Amino acid sequence: MAGRINDDDVKAVRDAVPIDAVVSEYLQLRSAGGGNLKGLCPFHDEKSPSFQVSPSKGLFHCFGCQEGGDTIAFVMKLDHLSFSETVERLAAQAGITLRYEEGGYNPASQRGERTRLVEAHKIAAQFYVEQLSGAEAEPGRQFLAQRGFDQAAAEHFGIGYSPVGWDHLTRFLRAKGFTDKELLLSGLSQDGRRGPIDRFRGRLMWPIRDISGEMVGFGARKLREDDNGPKYLNTPETAIYKKSQVLYGVDLAKKDIAKASRAVVVEGYTDVMACHLAGITTAIATCGTAFGGDHIKILRRLLMDNGTAKVIFTFDGDAAGQKAALRAFEDDQKFAAETYIAIAPDGMDPCDLRLAKGDDAVQDLAEPRTPLFEFAIRQIVSRYDLETPAGRAAALDEAAPIVGRIKNNAVQHQVAVQLAGILGILDTQFVVERAARIARRAHDRGGRGPAASPRQSSPSQETRGAPPPSGPALTLRSPAHRTERELLKLALQRPELVSPAFDAYGEDEFTAQPYAAVRRAIEDAGGAEQGVGSPFEYLARVREAAPNDVVRAMVTELAVEVFRGKTIDEVYAGQQLVQVRLRAVDRRIQDVTGSLTRLGTQADPDHYAAVQNDLWVLEQYGQSLRNRGADAL
Repeated sequence: MAGRINDDDVKAVRDAVPIDAVVSEYLQLRSAGGGNLKGLCPFHDEKSPSFQVSPSKGLFHCFGCQEGGDTIAFVMKLDHLSFSETVERLAAQAGITLRYEEGGYNPASQRGERTRLVEAHKIAAQFYVEQLSGAEAEPGRQFLAQRGFDQAAAEHFGIGYSPVGWDHLTRFLRAKGFTDKELLLSGLSQDGRRGPIDRFRGRLMWPIRDISGEMVGFGARKLREDDNGPKYLNTPETAIYKKSQVLYGVDLAKKDIAKASRAVVVEGYTDVMACHLAGITTAIATCGTAFGGDHIKILRRLLMDNGTAKVIFTFDGDAAGQKAALRAFEDDQKFAAETYIAIAPDGMDPCDLRLAKGDDAVQDLAEPRTPLFEFAIRQIVSRYDLETPAGRAAALDEAAPIVGRIKNNAVQHQVAVQLAGILGILDTQFVVERAARIARRAHDRGGRGPAASPRQSSPSQETRGAPPPSGPALTLRSPAHRTERELLKLALQRPELVSPAFDAYGEDEFTAQPYAAVRRAIEDAGGAEQGVGSPFEYLARVREAAPNDVVRAMVTELAVEVFRGKTIDEVYAGQQLVQVRLRAVDRRIQDVTGSLTRLGTQADPDHYAAVQNDLWVLEQYGQSLRNRGADAL
């Protein structure tokens, strides 16, 4: 068993690595006021930021899903590492040498599995890069040159070459101290008749890094005619590589994606290279799989879903590219960003386009022009004979749901009018009303896309039209319920006093289920910030967002009820905010304390230390709320 890391060293690591710098490697943060930062929670789907980071305290907490802790806890939970693995990784970043208290430190035997696999990939990448300059790799260098990539480009993207022999890399990594088990677990080697052999042989190698920049896999391009494998061969699924959860180039693009609120999704490694070299440094690609929900989660955290963000998909102009575009539209509603499609007039991909027409043509291709929903509608309509009434009716039946799913109501109306023109239906209002009816039905079923609360997916909230789930009885004799009610009244009547802090509060902070339902309706309407400056439209949106008449009546009641306090100002609002949050923190402390008691002293040391760390973080935050009040939010 690995030696226990010295407590002073753990504290040194915690103090040396700023939490905002670590979190910013995974998601975009912006000011939340009071020195805090906020962003979209990486641990659950959400529309408005409930995830907050306090650089001064070194803590994070999500008031939507209740995840919280310090820098160590954040990395542990997001990257699924043990306590020791996390401290080792952060210590390496900070240049801190760790001491182990139970015997000497043996790096080969005591470091965690994930750390070892990442290190193996890092060494393999260096090995492949060195091989690219050899005589055997000439076909690889020619391949790059023919596509407009010189040596500097190859170095920038870390491209290498895997030798043709059976076990060159395997023997090299063994000499570095890696075991056969580790080589097989990493996916760098595979079983052969006489033991492990190299998985990649005679191929051009693209290193794949995760969002934090760690090397987790490779994409390998076939170069030789006698290679019977697929054109592109990727690392298999391993403990560190999940193809549905990685985006090629995201380590290079993430800062520019966050800064520009724009991402360009291309189809291959060379397309990412071409875009970056042409100045489109927000380009990323999937790694041997279709663009899907986990990829969207990565981009949403970087884009912050600020309403002006843009995601541009570039697909080949062939049938496969069109199919990929339609598949991407199926996930469109998971974005709050506007989605577009870009297809070169002659169907070339960005790499070919750069070769044929230069960098300016690639830059022009990446400018958003055709919304993805418009492309999807035209593809659907093209399959029908619009010269016949039956054809027009069938096209309308299939296209209307697409219109009904458009996030922006004003755009939805315009596209419905446009659809009527495409179909040649003179009764434009009929098409508009049909699309609106479909949108309302989707709304009633909970299918509102990103405009709806992501927490609707929990089992107790699957049916938005149902009454609020059962919970503690609502009684104003309860101090907690009184405070929750007062805070909701402030959010509805005086949003300027509680915004933007209120919008970071999750439903779980409201113990009365009717109040949790109202909180969800406010979120679905865009948050309390929407009420500042436009109170009437805001209340109308909240009432419209209510899932049923019971919740709608509660919204109306709270919107007209007088406040309990005599002076309604920022001090009063701060008191309500603090009390609601403090009770939520105290409840969480009780839960974690119970977990710690149940674990007992015989529990896994890493797990026990992690739970202790969670408890310490929560107690520190609770004490800060008691001492500093609203300044600690």
